[in-house]
Amino acid sequence: MKADLYNNKNEKVGTVDLPERIFGARWNADLVHQALLAQLANSRRPSAHVKNRAEVSGGGRKPWRQKGTGRARHGSIRSPLWRHGGVTHGPTPERVLTVKLNKKMRQQAIFAVLSRRLKDNEIKFVDSFGITEPKTKALAGALERILSSKRLNALIVTGGKAEKINRASRNLKEIKSIDPKNLNIYDLLKPKTILIEKEALPIIETHYHAAK
Repeated sequence: MKADLYNNKNEKVGTVDLPERIFGARWNADLVHQALLAQLANSRRPSAHVKNRAEVSGGGRKPWRQKGTGRARHGSIRSPLWRHGGVTHGPTPERVLTVKLNKKMRQQAIFAVLSRRLKDNEIKFVDSFGITEPKTKALAGALERILSSKRLNALIVTGGKAEKINRASRNLKEIKSIDPKNLNIYDLLKPKTILIEKEALPIIETHYHAAK
């Protein structure tokens, strides 16, 4: 597979070879949906916590004697049946929200998204962004030319030393840079355009063991 390669002025400067296994995979909506739900679930950090009857303050004394009052028997005013009592089966931080997804399925979901977005012309391969300093203004200018738009909404898959791009993109609200080894479903689906540096392609290919 081949795709056009552009410079930071949005001029075509050549082509790049793409591994068929990564950029020519079959679309699988069910697998992509499953991988997305797993990622979102695994990113959750539960903080909600309610007190059960053992944790609520008070209630150590029996409210009234067992027999002879005509009222229902009770052993504590902190029973879940009582107002201000403990909560039964409420949320706690100890909840396990992790969803397991094996490595092969996760990789196939990533390949499916990359292939679909390439087919829809939503991926652009860039030779270099030409960033010599970690300046937001410089990166924004390059992105405006590459995207042909003032509205900057893209994921940058960096290659090589990416510290300058990472720092320059921090103040751009809808721009995110990511290491090619950290590709994930959520970040690949969210932006309007995916920009992949030429140097990132061999890293992606090696990391995912994809033969051309």
